Amino acid sequence: MSATIAPPSPAAAAPAQSGSSAPRTTGRHPAYRINLSRVQVPGAPPCDHCTPADRYQELFIAVQSQQVFGDSKTFVDCAPRGEPEAILAAYRAEHARPGFDLGAFVLAHFSPPEISNDDYVGTPGLSMAEHIEALWPVLTRRPQEHPERGTALPMAHAYVVPGGRFAELYYWDSYFTMLGLAASGRQALLHGMTENFARLIDAFGFVPNGTRTYYLSRSQPPLFASMAELTALAGGPPVSHYLPQMLKEHAFWMDGLHVLHPGDARRRVVALAGGEVLNRYWDDRDTPREESWREDVETASGADRPSPEVYRDLRAACESGWDFSTRWLRAPDPADEATLQLSQICTTDLLPADLNAFLYRMEVSIAKASQASGDLATARHFHDLAAHRREAVNRLLWSESEGAYFDYDWKTGTLRGCLTAATVVPLYAGMATDAQAAAVARTVEARLLAPGGLATTECASGQQWDRPNGWAPLQWMAVRGLERYGHKALALEVRRRWIDTVRAVYQREGKLVEKYALRATERDAPCGGDGGEYPLQDGFGWTNGIVQCWLDPRYDTVAAAQAVYYGPADDSLGTDDLDEAAAG
Repeated sequence: MSATIAPPSPAAAAPAQSGSSAPRTTGRHPAYRINLSRVQVPGAPPCDHCTPADRYQELFIAVQSQQVFGDSKTFVDCAPRGEPEAILAAYRAEHARPGFDLGAFVLAHFSPPEISNDDYVGTPGLSMAEHIEALWPVLTRRPQEHPERGTALPMAHAYVVPGGRFAELYYWDSYFTMLGLAASGRQALLHGMTENFARLIDAFGFVPNGTRTYYLSRSQPPLFASMAELTALAGGPPVSHYLPQMLKEHAFWMDGLHVLHPGDARRRVVALAGGEVLNRYWDDRDTPREESWREDVETASGADRPSPEVYRDLRAACESGWDFSTRWLRAPDPADEATLQLSQICTTDLLPADLNAFLYRMEVSIAKASQASGDLATARHFHDLAAHRREAVNRLLWSESEGAYFDYDWKTGTLRGCLTAATVVPLYAGMATDAQAAAVARTVEARLLAPGGLATTECASGQQWDRPNGWAPLQWMAVRGLERYGHKALALEVRRRWIDTVRAVYQREGKLVEKYALRATERDAPCGGDGGEYPLQDGFGWTNGIVQCWLDPRYDTVAAAQAVYYGPADDSLGTDDLDEAAAG
């Protein structure tokens, strides 16, 4: 499968004046032209060829700026009741007439999205594990149910959504959800989701942030190789079956490498002055996010630099999955409110510790899969790439004095000072030394461990990826990373505290949510998290998946490796392995 994607044309957007907050659109020249015959399967309703901003142009801006819907995401998820071109033509013909009612026009021409689990009430008396089992069908979507001409990309197989307003397939969310599918024995659904992601890579060259047309300019933390490994352990095809997609995704993240000079960056690749090559988060558009248009325009209006730069950094933070956090701000200082404003965002200046750990793990997976398929040249090439990345991360992103990994500002050549839970991801990926892992364990226990689990950052800002919130995927990666290096007591404590938090909220409210506010003291009552651009969402895919794994009594046994993939003790691939294979 393939799809033709044209990058945004420079002529498509009206240039913004330097320092202006005026939003730009790509009106006359849609940024993405999707060959639907190559993406969809028979029976799946086709989506629109364009994003909502490209398709509806001034109508889109009017709807978002006048707040026809309280949530900016609602309009971009609406389904048109007729041909999109005809709707835009009708708006142009009618909007200047006296008494024109924009809200009534929108409701006459669009069907708002249904949030099918918004009012879901679990069966009273169920244990938390039984409640999670009952939720899987509620969160499962089928491609044949997509509305026509909307923004939902056509899928080939059923899939599990996070829940609430997030009614599409999300990339990194899905891996942690799929862990729960493996634990619950839902292999067919797990395999189908991996196939969906493989088809997305075939179609677009990468996995989009989510399966909507307006997400096609960015990805999310790259975990497809981990999905392939999970699928293989759950009775699916071997990892090498997905090697073409793994190679294509790696090429996406490394696009531009061969035209870079030291000190330059292109898209997601940065070539440092010392010859190191590392990655950053990026987005191919520099306009307001369509699903958060109003919020982005407001943020950019308070910035001291051109709005397109702010929009790009906001979008790049969304690619990270951490949207939003003081982690991405220029110089956050809890004592200075001005430094905690989102207008201070500088995501593309940073080389994140977690992204480069995920890419290390991807490179190791490709090397192993290539070796298994007999392609020793590719195996050695990716082994070398992984080794170079590991050396660079452990030299540039490691602070010996702090005992932790930090993001690296490649423009200033300095290590950031914001301690975050991303420090555990190099342990999760298996790229830390034993001494580094021991130091991270001490730092995490002293500075990030809260009564309710692992805190996301040390800074409270009102953003959802900051203290006091805790997130399921960060708990999982911390526990797995600590276990990998033998720090089992601390791993067990993080796991216990997190499960106690989730269980306490479930027992009180009968639901699982996307994030949790970690208690400041043992006396505080656990509760759902807060902050960010939208209300707390119920569901919730990755919380369900991880909790289900940890409630499974097999997790602590050898047999659990066949029920839930949590990685071998060492993901590294040594040259001795390759030399032995070549000799054999």
